[in-house]
Amino acid sequence: MGISPTSRLRRNRNRVLTGLSALALAATGFAAAPAAQADQPVRETAGNSHPYRHGVHPTKEAANSAAAQRTSNLRYGGGVDGIGVTTGAPKVYLVFWGTQWGSQGTDSSGYTTLSGDPKGEAVRTQQLFKGLGTNGETWSGVMTQYCEGVAKGATSCPSTAAHVGYPTGGALAGVWVDESAAAPGQATGNQLAAEAVKAAGHFGNTTAASNRNVQYVVLSPTGTHPDGFNTAGGNFCAWHDWNGDTTLTGGAAPSPYGDVAFTNDPYVPDMGTSCGQNYVNSGGAGTLDGVTIVYGHEYSETITDQNPAGGWTDSTGYENADKCAWKGTGGAGGAQNVAMATGSFAMQGTWSNAVSGCQISHAIVP
Repeated sequence: MGISPTSRLRRNRNRVLTGLSALALAATGFAAAPAAQADQPVRETAGNSHPYRHGVHPTKEAANSAAAQRTSNLRYGGGVDGIGVTTGAPKVYLVFWGTQWGSQGTDSSGYTTLSGDPKGEAVRTQQLFKGLGTNGETWSGVMTQYCEGVAKGATSCPSTAAHVGYPTGGALAGVWVDESAAAPGQATGNQLAAEAVKAAGHFGNTTAASNRNVQYVVLSPTGTHPDGFNTAGGNFCAWHDWNGDTTLTGGAAPSPYGDVAFTNDPYVPDMGTSCGQNYVNSGGAGTLDGVTIVYGHEYSETITDQNPAGGWTDSTGYENADKCAWKGTGGAGGAQNVAMATGSFAMQGTWSNAVSGCQISHAIVP
């Protein structure tokens, strides 16, 4: 006798519930995480169906649970490989991965342009990271209240601790268009990490010390789906991690250059309003709002949790920008334009333990 549609739905639902129960019983941390991360909480958050999607920026439609996480302060995770936060001036290397980006050019301001970039994301991204730490911007100041060298579980930092650095004069340290091959249509976590390690070698950062305060932003071209971005199972806009995370799809990526922090930054405009288009600004002025909101989100989380999850997260595993994603616009902590020397950029607020809430601006510490 066949199974009725109702019975089939009930059976599938029970299988899902049983699976979730098994996850809850498996550990208080990521079930497949290495020992250093074993006490980190499981995050059944929108877009975060994989444990390596640290600081995952969910799509607007998948972010309904974020508001419930705006109640508890961040806690220090104790570091991974001795690294908790970015303590020097943050350096950002942009890696435009794949031949699909097309031919290169240079505009009148010296920014790299790419013929396979229909929305002009490349220039906007360069402007953003070059502008951080200029024009007296204090969006970056929110992150400088966090530190390392304090007890695991601490929620505040003494002035003597090593705080997150401020990107004085700009965070952009280099741009590379890797034309050695086409970027994968759907890159795995391991492939993304390996590309970041490759970039470290390209830029001459061949020691652990040279990568200590560095992050590699791996930008995939339009039409690709890194880690399932812009697919039915990928309700996210970006995420970050480090090469040694053994939970990456395909496993950890070896590095002869020490630990390498990286971000999976897909071609955000492909997701339109789901990843922030026109979230702050209307019309053409807001076409790339999502690019700066999402990429700023991941940057802020990398410098406060460089080797996840050894930096700052809350009791549920949310990082500083997760707690303020798609909070709305304006006010003390909503998304709004931030003026820098290179332009005005739509940015989201990030979590501040100092006020137990989201802030778009905070005095630079110390």
